Amino acid sequence: MRIKVSPSVGFKIDLSKIAPDKSISHRSVIFSLLSYKPSFVKNYLQGEDTLNTLEIAKKLGLVVKEEKDGLVFIPPKQLKEPSEILDCGNAGTAIRLYLGLLSAREGMFVLSGDCYLNARPMKRVVEPLRQIGASIFGRDGGNLAPLVVIGKPCLNAFNYVSKIASAQVKSALILSGLYAKGECKYTEPQLSRDHSERMLMGMGANLESKLNPNGALELKIFPQKNPLNPLEIDIPADPSSAFFFALAIAITPNSRGILRNVLLNATRIEAFRVLEQMGVPITYRKYSSTYESIGDIEISSPNYLKAIEIHQRIAWLIDELPALAIAMACAKGVSKVSNAKELRVKETDRIVAIVRNLQLCGIEVKELEDGFEICGGDFKMCEVPSYGDHRIAMSFAIAGLRSGITITQAEYINISFPNFLEILNAITQVEVDNES
Repeated sequence: MRIKVSPSVGFKIDLSKIAPDKSISHRSVIFSLLSYKPSFVKNYLQGEDTLNTLEIAKKLGLVVKEEKDGLVFIPPKQLKEPSEILDCGNAGTAIRLYLGLLSAREGMFVLSGDCYLNARPMKRVVEPLRQIGASIFGRDGGNLAPLVVIGKPCLNAFNYVSKIASAQVKSALILSGLYAKGECKYTEPQLSRDHSERMLMGMGANLESKLNPNGALELKIFPQKNPLNPLEIDIPADPSSAFFFALAIAITPNSRGILRNVLLNATRIEAFRVLEQMGVPITYRKYSSTYESIGDIEISSPNYLKAIEIHQRIAWLIDELPALAIAMACAKGVSKVSNAKELRVKETDRIVAIVRNLQLCGIEVKELEDGFEICGGDFKMCEVPSYGDHRIAMSFAIAGLRSGITITQAEYINISFPNFLEILNAITQVEVDNES
């Protein structure tokens, strides 16, 4: 699919149909398999990634019933050993969390995905799981999918120190640690997204977490003797998805808007904090807190965007850095992102994708080993590829508000934000060519 986005003038928006949170949607399905009673999930994301996660759960025995206000997840007494490959599509969260879950369950399971997912490194999860007794096989010594898991209950207790702050690695280790032979400990250099801990503790899991003075997370995982309590959750809007329209407001003069019912978890709104540092007026109005804080975000465009340097809390920004790169390209001065080598192992090498696409847009940009430098300037009309990455596609679609842009392989937007183009079309003209 090819899309053509026209330039925009100032606009006002009030968005209540932002895509539901992808991270929480993934986890709501997987964690429901740990319960003994049906879970109720409202506002589940109907994106390709999360639907693949749901289909895998069905193959493992989950029964899904649709009700007027949401979905009921009825877990099996014991996970089934499926007779077919478990297809994760493009979802890195799905394959890594299922690795943790299935390693601690009896049976043989084969996990695979599309060409992009099967090129992404998996050793960051496979190696720690192997160290505690999991049997996992795959291409490149288990670094690449398809991956075969020979699951077995009661893996060894562990004390694992992760070199990176990764919510996916942490979640996989928690899921295996809950069914280990003894108390487990997981440490990461800084707090990564903490949805897994929050949701699992809300379900009755025995977890203890604390931040050291240096910012490192220490997490204790105690064996789960009984099934967890069921979930009952209304999934809020995804702040990573909402951020694209915060960016649209920030780079389009005389614009303002309200993003409603957004997840306000501190590990998820760091990109909004960065926009504030760049001069964008933002107000947060929290009104709910069950598993997570939820509220509205009000944004107005600034007189101009200030250049910025980013090298901290990268784990809290990793999904929004492509969009922030667009803001940097519209700012006055030179902006820099460093300490973000993790960008190279996402859906694509996002450093390369950002740099090459900005160059096509006429922006002066320098590739770094662990990030990039961007000199703010004027965008020119051009055509750019998505590199099979939904966030690259959406980031450059928003960039099109400045001068117009055409994006190829735009169908990947449906992975996380199925109604993105519908919302964008309310701001400016979007032409869609499904034959390309």
